[in-house]
Amino acid sequence: MAAYLQWRRFLFFDREAVKEPPGPDGPGGKPFVLPPGIAVCDSGRGSLVFGDILRRQIWFVPRSLQPSSFQAYKLRVTHLYQLKQHSILVSVGEDEEGINPLVKVWNLEKRDGGNPLCTRIFPAIPGNKPTVVSCLTVHENLNFMAIGFADGSVVLTKGDITRDRHSKTQILHEGSYPVTGLAFRQSGKMTHLFVATTENIQSYLLSVKDYPRLELDTRGCGLRCSSLSDPSQDLQFIVAGNECVYLYQPDERGPCFAFEGQKLIVHWYRGYLIIVSKDRKTSPKSEFAGSEAQNSDKQVLNIYDLCNKFIAYSSIFDDIVDVLAEWGSLYVLTRDGKIHVLQEKDTQTKLEARKSMLFRKNLFEMAINLAKSHHLDSDGLSEIFRQYGDHLYNKGNHDGAIQQYIRTIGKLEPSYVIRKFLDAQRIHNLTAYLQTLHLQSLANADHTTLLLNCYTKLKDSSKLEEFIKTSESEVRFDVETAIKVLRQAGYYSHAVYLAEKHAHHEWYLKIQLEDIKNYQEALRYIGKLPFDQAESNMKRYGKILIHHVPNETTELLKILCTDYRPSGDNEGPVMLEGKKANSEEFIPVFANNSRELKAFLEHMTEVQADSPQGVYDTLLELRLQNWAHEQDEQIKEKLHSEALTLLKSGRFKTVFDKALVLCQMHNFKDGVLYLYEQGKLFQQIMHYHMQNEQYKKVIEVCELYGDQEACLWEQALSYFARKEEDCKEYIAAVLKHIENKNLMPPLLVVQTLAHNSTATLSVIKDYLVNKLQKQSHQIEQDEQRIRKYREETTRIRQEIAELKASPKIFQKTKCSICTSALELPSVHFLCGHSFHQHCFESYSESDSECPTCMPENRKVMDMIRAQEQKRDLHDQFQHQLKCSNDGFTVVADYFGRGVFNKLTLITDPPPRKAAASTEASAPR
Repeated sequence: MAAYLQWRRFLFFDREAVKEPPGPDGPGGKPFVLPPGIAVCDSGRGSLVFGDILRRQIWFVPRSLQPSSFQAYKLRVTHLYQLKQHSILVSVGEDEEGINPLVKVWNLEKRDGGNPLCTRIFPAIPGNKPTVVSCLTVHENLNFMAIGFADGSVVLTKGDITRDRHSKTQILHEGSYPVTGLAFRQSGKMTHLFVATTENIQSYLLSVKDYPRLELDTRGCGLRCSSLSDPSQDLQFIVAGNECVYLYQPDERGPCFAFEGQKLIVHWYRGYLIIVSKDRKTSPKSEFAGSEAQNSDKQVLNIYDLCNKFIAYSSIFDDIVDVLAEWGSLYVLTRDGKIHVLQEKDTQTKLEARKSMLFRKNLFEMAINLAKSHHLDSDGLSEIFRQYGDHLYNKGNHDGAIQQYIRTIGKLEPSYVIRKFLDAQRIHNLTAYLQTLHLQSLANADHTTLLLNCYTKLKDSSKLEEFIKTSESEVRFDVETAIKVLRQAGYYSHAVYLAEKHAHHEWYLKIQLEDIKNYQEALRYIGKLPFDQAESNMKRYGKILIHHVPNETTELLKILCTDYRPSGDNEGPVMLEGKKANSEEFIPVFANNSRELKAFLEHMTEVQADSPQGVYDTLLELRLQNWAHEQDEQIKEKLHSEALTLLKSGRFKTVFDKALVLCQMHNFKDGVLYLYEQGKLFQQIMHYHMQNEQYKKVIEVCELYGDQEACLWEQALSYFARKEEDCKEYIAAVLKHIENKNLMPPLLVVQTLAHNSTATLSVIKDYLVNKLQKQSHQIEQDEQRIRKYREETTRIRQEIAELKASPKIFQKTKCSICTSALELPSVHFLCGHSFHQHCFESYSESDSECPTCMPENRKVMDMIRAQEQKRDLHDQFQHQLKCSNDGFTVVADYFGRGVFNKLTLITDPPPRKAAASTEASAPR
């Protein structure tokens, strides 16, 4: 039971008398007065509704205060009920004295002769016993209507209350005490009816057949002393007795409040309980008759806030008829016909007024409850919490203060609170605040750092683990910052946990390798990463790992560069295709670990023949180094074979120079010679043997490659000619080959051998004799050819002279093309060939040339033109003359081409001298 004596009073409503609006007759401003005789009233649908006993009228007063009325009954109106969600008005009244009251249902949206349409009329009587109607209520869904009577009966109408044909009326309740209050409660699909009498409170469940009844209390109330609250009070039935106000659920009694005084009227309005009671204690009459306002005592109207336990308004009125709620205000109707409006102040004004008083008295809890009940925005609530927190902090209640500051998170700058609790003695309060800041995902990296430092200073490992071991969806802090702080504080296991859980691979590996020095675990972790991340981390940390765990690291690199799949990464029956890294990029990882590097490179060349060139280059260098430094002859021979096999694999064609340099650096003779041979560097091969004075090898090189590069024999002759020791055997062999291939002029050979003091004439005697004999034979052949050309030239000149001076007789009888007998017309040429005219026209390309002689003539003409074009090739002639070993041969060649003669070329014959004759018809 809550005593209202301790409740504080406020003035949250402004009272004002309703005045008449300005009209054509005057400016208005006079108090608005209803006609006398108003006994019942209600409100809804934008109007105040009044029942006039004297005039039998129902009055409607809209907001414009222009009243309208119609006669509803012939005798009196006793009850009104205006539905809030429908334009339906239900009234109870009498048309004749002594006749049972009538219930009329009015449709205010339809008119009948200017008046609202009455859709239903039925007598208000429980059974056959005439009695007085005491109260009335209607369900907003128009399916239930309940009428209470003074004899204790309740009549329930179920169905469409606006029509007789679709509804059913029955007696729901019978008793010996007058019914003083009725109220429907709808919660989901459950419909209850509360029934209040002067002696008890009951509820009926209307959603179940047979309407089960439950008695809630043995205390009753007077007329109009009950009401139904809104959802803020869980739709409880409110009953006001003289000592207390009780709240009821459909199945039990709820809280009660000790509001003393004789209650006359009870209403519920927007979370407020409105009670009209007598101003002073008087000798009570019957509670049922307590609503008959025959006395003129003052009455007090109190407006209570049950949630926050204060009185929002209190005022004295003269003889209140009823209190109505409409247009967001309360309207108090007094017996003299006047209406007073109670306008609730806006929320901000109420809060400012109340907070100023409450803050002065440090009643912060009440201020907070008030703000919440009036739905103050979060900014306003935050300010109250802040002031409350400051108050508690100044009093030294740091635990309480931090709880209030926590409620400001999201509105108040965290630094305001943090600065207050940086003292080491208040670190647990700061920790609580920072925890909540993180839970609401409002912390930044600095807050995370501070919270973790708090945990480490408090050495609260359990809280620290609870903080960092939240699920992935609940992470409310900057993970990287947390890892840094934990690492700095020495909580390596926690830092590693966070790094692994949130996939901060770099931090995980850095802590494992640099702090914990758990190289095996770091390598295992890399093996679980996706390909791209595993590749990048092996490049970053590979040198450290290869130094401490060389074998395991080498194996992982082999997998990474061939067919990498993260360890434990199974894709069901079908495995995803593995990826592979560029093995050449991992060679720097093996610095100072040549053994593991050699194993890695050999593995790559075995499983991947298309490995990058750098892999083969590095492997060759390693094998050459091992060969060069090996002392054991058997092992050295094996290494020699491996290096040479690698060179012969054909992988060094594009990097020939690099491989050659490597072989030369390590004095790998066989490799150098092989590369010379592959690169067709025959002169280098011979020079190599010359440097080592391997005479037989020099001759062998000339024999093998002399056909491809003839100058080898000349260089060999020069080499042996410079030697002072006896090289007659080798000189003879060279001279024999030079003679057979005619590689050098004899004079040059003699000049070359003249430098050798050991080479006597006997060495070149045979060579010179054979050479002179060959030249003599050649001279004879040339002389014979000259005589032949001269004779042919003389013959041709004679023919030309004959053609110029003597007639030409054509005696051919057959065509030179088809070999058939000549027939007229025919074509004859001076060369002696004759043709049918049609054969000549078919096969001839030119009218002035013989088709038979034309191919040979063209060859001669082309040779002449070519010689003419080459006559002026001075640069070419000079180049050949300088580069040739036999300059005389070059000069003779150009002389023979006519380069040194002036040639006159006649290509077109004189007119008609070489023309053909055509025989027309006469015989030869």
